Amino acid sequence: MDGYTVGQLAALSGISVRTLHHYDSIGLLKPHGRSAANHRVYSADDLQRLRHILFYRELEFGLGEIADMLAEPHARVDDHLRRQHRLLRQRQARTEELLDAIEKEMRARHMGVTLSPEAQLDIFNTDSFGERLREAEQRWAESNQNQELPRRTAAYTKDDWVAIKADADANIQAFVDAITAGEPATGAVAMQAAENHRAHIARWFFDCTHRQHRDVAAPLPRRPGGRRALERDGTRFAHYVHDAILANADRAG
Repeated sequence: MDGYTVGQLAALSGISVRTLHHYDSIGLLKPHGRSAANHRVYSADDLQRLRHILFYRELEFGLGEIADMLAEPHARVDDHLRRQHRLLRQRQARTEELLDAIEKEMRARHMGVTLSPEAQLDIFNTDSFGERLREAEQRWAESNQNQELPRRTAAYTKDDWVAIKADADANIQAFVDAITAGEPATGAVAMQAAENHRAHIARWFFDCTHRQHRDVAAPLPRRPGGRRALERDGTRFAHYVHDAILANADRAG
């Protein structure tokens, strides 16, 4: 008889002869016929059915569920292929989401941020806070804060990060209020906001001298997009903060 022996089918499919015998015993994959020596012989249709079984098994369906799907009276080969394609795409999307979440958490933990992406989203309205902190570290690479930053942040709890966020928001609001009030960036009010910003960094991240604070301010005018949400009536928030920090550093000598 033309067809595949159980050994040949096992070799083609990568599963064991014992598994094929089991599929036969439960009626999931019955061989098309028998040889003259009463050995199982599988047809091309049997091979196609086995492909469907293995796809569904890979998608973690139970053998009973697979039997029910393959027994659907109007289901054709194309119907099964479309279903398997859809299910695999869904699993692929979910896998990519999980990989993305894990990678973000790995990057965050590398910076000493032990918050999960969900906690980062809850506190900072982004699940990529750890990545942003990493970018800040790279911008602040001069001097020794590189070692100090992850050492400090590694010890912070979620409550600490909530406090950090509250301090940062208050500092941002102080700059916004100064701009709204028409205070010059080189004036006392704006310089005090800049000094508070420096103290915030020194308290939570690294010992920020006035010289280092200049380094923090340096890229701000080149990165207006990061502050676009804070623009008010066309004011250049990033430039204002930059100028206030430099004026405060000059005042400190």
